[in-house]
Amino acid sequence: MGALKDAPPPAGIQFPRSVTIVEVGPRDGLQNEPGAIPTSTKVEFIDRLSATGLPVIESTSFVSPKWVPQLADCSEVMQQIQRRAGVRYTCLTPNLKGFERALAAGADEVAIFGAASEAFSQKNINCSIADSLERFKEVVAAAAAANIPVRGYVSCAVGCPYSGKVEPQQAAKVAKALYDMGCYEISISDTIGVGTPASIAAAIAATAELVPREKLAVHLHDTYGQALANILAALQMGISVIDASVAGLGGCPYAKGASGNVATEDVVYMLDGLGIKHGVDLTKLLEASEFICAALGRDNQSHVAKALQGKRAAAPA
Repeated sequence: MGALKDAPPPAGIQFPRSVTIVEVGPRDGLQNEPGAIPTSTKVEFIDRLSATGLPVIESTSFVSPKWVPQLADCSEVMQQIQRRAGVRYTCLTPNLKGFERALAAGADEVAIFGAASEAFSQKNINCSIADSLERFKEVVAAAAAANIPVRGYVSCAVGCPYSGKVEPQQAAKVAKALYDMGCYEISISDTIGVGTPASIAAAIAATAELVPREKLAVHLHDTYGQALANILAALQMGISVIDASVAGLGGCPYAKGASGNVATEDVVYMLDGLGIKHGVDLTKLLEASEFICAALGRDNQSHVAKALQGKRAAAPA
């Protein structure tokens, strides 16, 4: 059901042999949905994703329900999912209280985020970049004491909905601060999906001067239809960890107009075509995708999902 294996890349272009896909649909995907989603739906969604071979599932966010009411049942979700061996279930924890709740709920890993834009930081978490980074230190320290890995996101790494273009060096500066703080991996995030292969490559290049390249990941929204092209650029630069959201779910409550993340199905299909190992079963992924779209009453935003659904519908009975 996957892509046909294409010819090897031209001489001089080196892709990673394998890629780790970080599924962010249950957290980044569902946080922007307009209506309430039953806990049981979230749990079944994660359980279905667990059966696909995905190694990392960002399952929820331990934030105030005042700000993200869609994820108010974060503890219940983490306690009810059926955990599979070999899968890491991670959570976003923007403060110490959130971390303590995530730890109690059994999170395998947590994530924190620092914006590369002052305007976005103020709108998103109501403080400056410097203050936000200072707040995260206690989260990282508590996580280290509990032997819980911490991942870092650099939000708005190439563009901000309030202040426009973000310089690569600014994104790199925030990434270095998160890495020096103790984050084992830094995901360069195009939160509003304005990036192009050139701007994403520039952000990666600048960050790789300060943070080891093997510690970098990308998190790319598809607002302008550039996400797959941007991922290809990242792969060419040696990035081997890609965040994605099944069915292209997502957005950002504080970035109006931003569409969902790149669809996991589309990433898997492209990686298959490039001959890059990823360990994800596309058939099972499509089943999870169809389940959540039906539950939410929304169209699937994955091109691959729609193509395969159409192919299946046209097949003789």
